[in-house]
Amino acid sequence: MEYPFEKQTALFLQEMEKYTGRLLTMTETLLKTEDVDLAKSPKDLVFEQDKVKLYRFRPKKERPCPVPMIISYALVNRETMMDLEEGRTLVGNLLDHGLDIYIILWGYPSRLDRYRTLDDYLDIYLNDCVDYVRRERSLEKINLMGVCQGGTFSTIYTALYPEKIRNLVTMVTPIDFDTEDGLLNVWSRYMDMDLMVDTLGNIPGDFMNLGFLMLKPFQLMMDKYVGLVESCAEDPALIRNFLRMEKWIFDSPDQAGETIRKFVNEMYKKNSLVKGELVIGGRKVNLKNIDMPILNIYAEQDHLVPPSSSRPLANLVSSQDVTTKSFPVGHIGMYVSSRSQRELAPLIADWVLKRSGGE
Repeated sequence: MEYPFEKQTALFLQEMEKYTGRLLTMTETLLKTEDVDLAKSPKDLVFEQDKVKLYRFRPKKERPCPVPMIISYALVNRETMMDLEEGRTLVGNLLDHGLDIYIILWGYPSRLDRYRTLDDYLDIYLNDCVDYVRRERSLEKINLMGVCQGGTFSTIYTALYPEKIRNLVTMVTPIDFDTEDGLLNVWSRYMDMDLMVDTLGNIPGDFMNLGFLMLKPFQLMMDKYVGLVESCAEDPALIRNFLRMEKWIFDSPDQAGETIRKFVNEMYKKNSLVKGELVIGGRKVNLKNIDMPILNIYAEQDHLVPPSSSRPLANLVSSQDVTTKSFPVGHIGMYVSSRSQRELAPLIADWVLKRSGGE
């Protein structure tokens, strides 16, 4: 039905008045909202080296899993996404199910860290964290869980040090970078990372964040703010949830120049890991060295790490115990969606406990 011009104008003005009212209400609510906190699950600092810190979460079960697990998150953004808030915390859910969890905080690189390499992160920092837990817990092998880029790190590390890892869990992890399914993969192939690092030193976190936003500009830069006004204007709890997510998104550490240079050139441009040509610490990384159980979890609607980048892991390792599981969510939905809260932690915990001698 087509309204006359006067009627259309009146309806438009009504909508504008309604939207303006919601915007004012939301502004008032925001002004009354105090700063929001992330990562509330209790944890203790147990090991520190340079800017890298290893924390142990306080177990919730009297008899937690006898084999502890280290979580390695990506260098981009922060691990706080895994412990966002009460009711949306993968870490908290895993603790509820009896896992014993350590997590690595990579820190914020400064200009002094420009020449810190990918080899340093793997052969020194990650390796020393693993050795600390092995030594403190009197274990030859521990469990390792890698998330996003941290999953790539964990996969490489496990191939280099298979004697130290009992079970490997990877989540939304890029392995095969030779795919056209993700815009990030396509962009990175044509990015002159050598010029950027030679010019800037470290790559600013804000620059990285802008690039991620441009992958889905309307949804990530406009639509979510319109949705905030329409659905959350009068609900302080929903606004606090929104602010926690925004705080995580824009908490973007700079990237150590030499580390990101090698990661982009070797992974995105050459796909060296899959080809068996990646060299870390003078050693070629052979994925066939990975013979222990693997749980590989990917998101079906992931625009950062497309399924075609994660799924190939099963065919690249020698393990006879590989479980591949998908969830119908996006990259961030893997941590915060209601379905993930219900199903992801029980899946991981059950899989790990069965292979770690736990209950």
